[in-house]
Amino acid sequence: MSIIAGQTVLLTGASRGIGVFIARALAKEKATIVGVSRSQQALDQVAAEVKALGGRWLGIKYDLSKLEDLPNLIQQINQLAGPIDILINNAGIEIYKKFQDYSTAELQSILTINLLSGMELSRLVLPTMLAQNRGHIVNIASLAGKKGNPYNSVYSASKAGFLIWTDALRQELASTGVEISAICPGYVSGEGMIADTGVPIPKLAGASTPDDVAKAVIRAIKQNQAEVIVNQDPTTETLSKLLIGLWQIFPLFGDAVYQLMGVGKLNQLRIENQKHVALKFSGSKSMVTATSDATSSPSRNN
Repeated sequence: MSIIAGQTVLLTGASRGIGVFIARALAKEKATIVGVSRSQQALDQVAAEVKALGGRWLGIKYDLSKLEDLPNLIQQINQLAGPIDILINNAGIEIYKKFQDYSTAELQSILTINLLSGMELSRLVLPTMLAQNRGHIVNIASLAGKKGNPYNSVYSASKAGFLIWTDALRQELASTGVEISAICPGYVSGEGMIADTGVPIPKLAGASTPDDVAKAVIRAIKQNQAEVIVNQDPTTETLSKLLIGLWQIFPLFGDAVYQLMGVGKLNQLRIENQKHVALKFSGSKSMVTATSDATSSPSRNN
């Protein structure tokens, strides 16, 4: 079992959604949290909560799409907070669309934030972790990486890549003292990218809370768990695992279940609603920046 107290944790997507709940959970464990996000104002708000809960906080405004500058980010963190003991790759972006309607810029944006930034950060922190014979990387994946979601195909692809890369890297890191975990939430209610769209969660799908995901992260670190599925309650989690296995054997059956649940229809509604979401969380000036980066109105957890 790993100890979190006193450890330096780099948390991406720290300023909103699930990231805030993870920060709170880490603060209760008395960790030093380095929160990274594009919004300094949001980081400052989280800072007050973390300190009130007994954690230490360092907020750094940074856009994770700038992959080439990530070595400078890690160097800055090392200078201000010391070596990173735990890396939590939580930042994510979703853009709901028919696949043929995505632009090249949108494909690059989703894959960069959801997959490449986490891979690059891990590559940068691993040498120090390996030299110290300890460390933990936690990747926030998704059940969408286990079974693709229609009209959210690129997000699904990014999370599937996250899962398989995590699986491969775990095998490379065996017996090194460095652990790696994948957290796979299903639909999350109340906060985060799904809640942002204002479209209900499919019936029968099950829904967990951001607090459930945060607790799963803490549990994965303390118990060195390889993969954790988070979905409503233990019974629903077990059912999810059984269905995922069954769908690997009978993929068209999985398609039929998703159609019965209305996953595709609800995601089509999210295509329209995401435009209003961007307006809710940013003014017209920041909208120009968002659309110039991704040529759409994405829902971001960073």
